[in-house]
Amino acid sequence: MHDNSKSIGSSFDDFLIEEGIAEEVEAGAIKKIIAYQLQEAIEKEKFTTTALATRLETSRSAVDRLLDPENESITLLTLKKAATVLGKKLLLELV
Repeated sequence: MHDNSKSIGSSFDDFLIEEGIAEEVEAGAIKKIIAYQLQEAIEKEKFTTTALATRLETSRSAVDRLLDPENESITLLTLKKAATVLGKKLLLELV
């Protein structure tokens, strides 16, 4: 049971930290954004998932995992290859 008076006035970020889930929530949000951006690029370039899989030299199910906003286990190499095939650059930044 949580002491609600302790949380009054605190930010959502503070709540996530207090609950011990800040990193997990942030990783999930980042993957959702990336999946959305990849899907937009695929539609703009008029790729099918099968065509993208061929260009990435992988399976269609691997592309489905790449585009799945809930799947956070995608490697940086896979993201970079997909970005390159779609005419994009993958930018990562530590702030």
